[in-house]
Amino acid sequence: MSVVIVGGNERMVCQYEDICKGYGCKAKVFAKEKGAMKKKIGAPDLVILFTSTVSHKMVNSAVEQAKRKSIPVHRCHTSSAAALEGILRQYCA
Repeated sequence: MSVVIVGGNERMVCQYEDICKGYGCKAKVFAKEKGAMKKKIGAPDLVILFTSTVSHKMVNSAVEQAKRKSIPVHRCHTSSAAALEGILRQYCA
């Protein structure tokens, strides 16, 4: 399963990737906007939005791409490791 994480803390990017590996998922993490995100998202199985730490522009771009490709989107207000584990437990079970 592949996951795209939009938002979150820059210092936690490695932790997010390690948590995803633990659940058998490949992860792309976009903590900050670096260029056109539309082209970088690809076709993951799930898009996770950490809404408290992300700009509206990034959210709109990610949601637009997800709708276009029929990818499920999970929105979470907190960007903690525990929140990510809960989301992955729900989708990877």
